[in-house]
Amino acid sequence: MKNSVLSQGAFTVQTVGGEIKEDQLKLLLVGKTMYLRAGYQENNLEFDEHGRLQGHSPQGSFTLSQIQINKVKLSKRKLELEGDRYALHFLGAAPYEDPTAATDRVKITPKKKSVRIYFVREEVEKPKKKDKSENKKQKHHAKNEDTETAGNQPSSAGSDISDSASPSTPGDHQSDKKGTAAASETQASQLLLSALDTVFSVGIDERMIATMPEFWKLYYQAAAEKTDYKPADPGVLRQSVVDQKARLISALDPPSNEFAQANGVAGIALYHAVIGSDGKVEAVVAGRPIGFGLDESADQTIRKATFQPAMKDGKPVPVTLDVVVSFRIYSKRTSQQAATDTGQKPESPALPGPYTVQSETAQASSAVH
Repeated sequence: MKNSVLSQGAFTVQTVGGEIKEDQLKLLLVGKTMYLRAGYQENNLEFDEHGRLQGHSPQGSFTLSQIQINKVKLSKRKLELEGDRYALHFLGAAPYEDPTAATDRVKITPKKKSVRIYFVREEVEKPKKKDKSENKKQKHHAKNEDTETAGNQPSSAGSDISDSASPSTPGDHQSDKKGTAAASETQASQLLLSALDTVFSVGIDERMIATMPEFWKLYYQAAAEKTDYKPADPGVLRQSVVDQKARLISALDPPSNEFAQANGVAGIALYHAVIGSDGKVEAVVAGRPIGFGLDESADQTIRKATFQPAMKDGKPVPVTLDVVVSFRIYSKRTSQQAATDTGQKPESPALPGPYTVQSETAQASSAVH
């Protein structure tokens, strides 16, 4: 059998006769960290041979959807993957810096738990082998036909039986497979690689960015151009050119989540908001995100906030406004409040990465530039 190289997206395997072996998939997947393209949050997922989800799973931020594969098990009918889920933590880089380099990943799968992902495999259709008894019957049947023909005896009944008993009757065996049988090992292996590419992204590729909301899509677009976000509409002004700047007139207190709380992720994140002439938020784009699914919370909170519009030449105008949002560790806040009530000096909260320690009053507020 000849060696053949199969490839789909970022997945490439060298096979023997087109058949993928378990050891090859281990080399391809074990130890690798990939994103679930659709952001599935369930830790038990099953996909069909085309990479389509079987059942249901909530979908969330891609920053909570990294999977590191630890184990691979391959059988004729199924590929089983076992691993851990990781969260993406941004470390405060500006978009014109490399945002992928200024990140950290944190394991969020609980101890003694794991993520399990299954792929149904397409089986290879193999021709049926005729057994000896069937061969004898066919030879005997052929002999009888020859005898009848020699004696000029009608054989229409025998012909009807022969046609109905023929092993090549359409749909007889294929119907049992319900369309899941591959014509060759190469076809089955190629389909498996395609399913992996449908479910997983090795890094944040263009396909993955294309499915993201504008909030992230415009962030990665600006990062690729090594610049900061600028609205496409030239009618949206900068704060520096208006007579009266737009300003926030309501509180900003975006909710955290269990993953951020459990891992002590708190601090400051920056977002760009387009404030219309009516004071309503028209768009929000990540500027210096924090990750861990918190940026989506900030997006929703900013959109619900109330702003006073900017003014120029006595008229309200749309502008781009930088909004700084603080994320807090609520358990720390509770313990600090308890310490204050007892007269003890509260401990400063431990914040990760580049975030500086702030007072409780500063943490409870959000700054707007």
